[in-house]
Amino acid sequence: MPDLGVRLQLLVGPTVPLPAAYEVVDALIALEVNNRDRDRDAFQLNLAIGKTSPTDYGLLERGYFDPPARVTVMAIFSGVPEVLINGVVTDVQLVPSNRPGESTLRVTGDDVSVLMSLEDRNETYPNQSDSDIVRKILARYQFEPDVTDTSDTPSEDERVPTQQHSDLAFVQELARKRGFVFYVEPTAVPGVTSAYWGPPRHTGPAQPPLTMSMGPDSTVDSQVVFDFDALGPVAPSVSIIEPLTRQTIPIPLPSDILPALTSRPAAALRTVVARDTANLDPIQAALRAISASSDAAEAVSATGQLDAVRYGRALRARRLVKIRSIGTGFDSDYYVRDVTHQIRPGAYTQSFTLSREGLGARSQRVTF
Repeated sequence: MPDLGVRLQLLVGPTVPLPAAYEVVDALIALEVNNRDRDRDAFQLNLAIGKTSPTDYGLLERGYFDPPARVTVMAIFSGVPEVLINGVVTDVQLVPSNRPGESTLRVTGDDVSVLMSLEDRNETYPNQSDSDIVRKILARYQFEPDVTDTSDTPSEDERVPTQQHSDLAFVQELARKRGFVFYVEPTAVPGVTSAYWGPPRHTGPAQPPLTMSMGPDSTVDSQVVFDFDALGPVAPSVSIIEPLTRQTIPIPLPSDILPALTSRPAAALRTVVARDTANLDPIQAALRAISASSDAAEAVSATGQLDAVRYGRALRARRLVKIRSIGTGFDSDYYVRDVTHQIRPGAYTQSFTLSREGLGARSQRVTF
């Protein structure tokens, strides 16, 4: 089978992204997509522009990127498409130049979850669990929901969940208090987006391994920096006050919040005290402890860059990947925090940040 290499497909439209016009693709100088664990995904297009009339630049005159235009970026690896982002244009910068051919247009945007942040709401959700609330909010948008069920449903006598800000901020708040995450990701169908609300995904099949020091089989050519930060992990201390006796009751932290990726997890040298849990009930306080532990930095991180053509696919954040041929302390499973896809004619690189809780591999086997 012939090696078809890597190709880029760009889709643009005011409401529905369609294959970009030839003049847009021909003007593209560089493209960057940021895929990140703890923030919205984002993209930036850099295009060369020129005046097609004495009064205006052609790409601006035709309004291809007038906010909030939709943009879908898709990389095709050996004939297999992978959607990198379904986005919305939020900012357009014109950089004119006195030199012919050097004027540029910078088009920046976020993933489609930005649409959830455009309107503040005042809503109440009596007698509903957090997962029911999230499903109700996501139904306002054309997302494919992937929501983890929660069992606790407060009665109106206990408390009534109240929304006083945007849908995005409220859904993120509901996730944060449980140690959950919320993000949207493109599906295999261009323009179709899934929305995930649930625990961080530290399980599931790993992506193809990142390989060093193996000659032609290496996928990482640049230097990878591994950092063991002993002060990163923290142990949260959470307690409540019993309303009748006014005694302080410590809330134990579950030991298996996230599956271990290593054989030697680093011990937390620091302890942080949660200051706003005294009047919570035990369930709410335990959720606050889980959230504080999930937000803490992991001990080991790795940063580097790989050649997307040699790797043969798009490395994705919020998933697992293995590193091999580094050494027993730093080989094996990592959680992918951030990936920056940098694409320009003749080059496609992916810069990455990985993390995990300690040293040593769970297994000496690497699955391809």
